[in-house]
Amino acid sequence: MKIICIGRNYAKHIEELSNERPLNPVVFLKPDSAILQKNNPFFIPTFSQDVHHEVEVLIKINKVGKHIATKFAHKYYDEIGLGIDFTARDIQQQCKEKGLPWEKSKAFDGSAVVGQFYPKTSFDIDNLSFQLLKNNEIVQDGNTNAMLWKIDELISYVSQYFTLKKGDIIFTGTPAGVGKISTDDILIGMIKDFKAFEIKVK
Repeated sequence: MKIICIGRNYAKHIEELSNERPLNPVVFLKPDSAILQKNNPFFIPTFSQDVHHEVEVLIKINKVGKHIATKFAHKYYDEIGLGIDFTARDIQQQCKEKGLPWEKSKAFDGSAVVGQFYPKTSFDIDNLSFQLLKNNEIVQDGNTNAMLWKIDELISYVSQYFTLKKGDIIFTGTPAGVGKISTDDILIGMIKDFKAFEIKVK
């Protein structure tokens, strides 16, 4: 399986990091070793002094697809979930300044939290609220209605470049409110009224 991530898919998040609004979705990958094993804490890596949380709606692909038309994209997933794209912001900034790839800052071990998945029929996919709480305080409060590219559009776009396979996961981008995590933080992800994950930071 592979983890496909979308960057800069919420306008307010683009603004908070002073990034340029892209003409097309920004796509990058994480290896399967990036998945934080269930019930494990997240250990802040020694190479970064500024790891940020980025909560994101996740899509799990249910069958093989290539060059998928947007109007058929809904047939390629049955489940939706929530996760975190942990980002070593200081390392990412160094890479961006040198025009280098971001992988060191985005794809390190444990950098992908994959929470509980739920049937997509439980939600209005294009108007889905989700939150990240840090120590019981809401720090990110998003809704898929603010996506620059909707879920079906993302599936179609990504499938032009990568064959999608059963079990692949798409991280669909983060809303505004990203911020630094610290030792002993408790991170809880809520998708509508469902608790998708709870992570302790060490």
